[in-house]
Amino acid sequence: MSGASAPFFAEVADGPDSGHAVWLKAADGVRIRMALWPLAGAQGTVVLLPGRTEYAEKYGRTAADMAARGYAMVAVDWRGQGLADRPLTDPMTGHVGDFAEYQADLDAVFAHLAGSGMPEPWYLLGHSMGGCIALRGVMRGLPVQAVAFSAPMWGILIAAWMRPLAVALSTASKYFAFDHRYAPGTGARTYVLDAPFLGNSLTTDAEMWGYMRDQAQARPELTLGGPSLGWLKAALHECHALAQMPAPRLPALTGLGTQERIVDVAPVHARMAGWSGGRLELFTGAEHEVLMERAPHRLRFRDLACDLFDAHR
Repeated sequence: MSGASAPFFAEVADGPDSGHAVWLKAADGVRIRMALWPLAGAQGTVVLLPGRTEYAEKYGRTAADMAARGYAMVAVDWRGQGLADRPLTDPMTGHVGDFAEYQADLDAVFAHLAGSGMPEPWYLLGHSMGGCIALRGVMRGLPVQAVAFSAPMWGILIAAWMRPLAVALSTASKYFAFDHRYAPGTGARTYVLDAPFLGNSLTTDAEMWGYMRDQAQARPELTLGGPSLGWLKAALHECHALAQMPAPRLPALTGLGTQERIVDVAPVHARMAGWSGGRLELFTGAEHEVLMERAPHRLRFRDLACDLFDAHR
């Protein structure tokens, strides 16, 4: 099964013509999907790790941006989202029992890369939850030359008065067998179809907002709703665990919008301040998704990341 052709919706991805997808199987038997955008003469491959709710096709335009700088790209559907296996009866619930499961997905990606013909060197680019998974991956010694993060989820934005309640509720959910339920305030509907553009927390670019909405409307099977209480417990645990660990010896760049309202920015500033060889770049007025922002923000982040990759071949 691993490496077999998988569905890929090029018509909504709007990426390079080379785009296609394969099925991969993690060590625990879970089936995930990886999209690949090969590039003739590429000087390396960017391994893009999406955030929670996301799917490979969402990054078709990012693959085109990377190709313009000479890089091939791959992107993964994490377990529980996109076309990967979903563990719960309600497929719209974003659920995982432990963030170590995502590392099993990541290992499957790199195992496939080794024989895929996608050129080395390899680089990581992690967005939001993918930035959390990427950080654990580079701490484990993944074979990459450098890493870039977009609004990495190194902390979850929860009001201070609510945090003890969130911890207690998510912890109790496992012991009393309701960890499959949606976290408070969330539900089955995907955010880009539920929220209006005005006041949304993802992007200030109406055209990119439309790109995401069009994908969700055309391919609802790719979309996801809110996180489960089990996911919340696992995420809080992983963010706390990572905060106790030193940064790896690896060149790093982090991009963060000044209008960030989804991840907790304090751990991002703290982590990058202590990362030797790390650099934090702020994007004035940008929301959570710098890669889906207005062209000046999006291309500035692309160029900063590719400059880092160029310098560490």
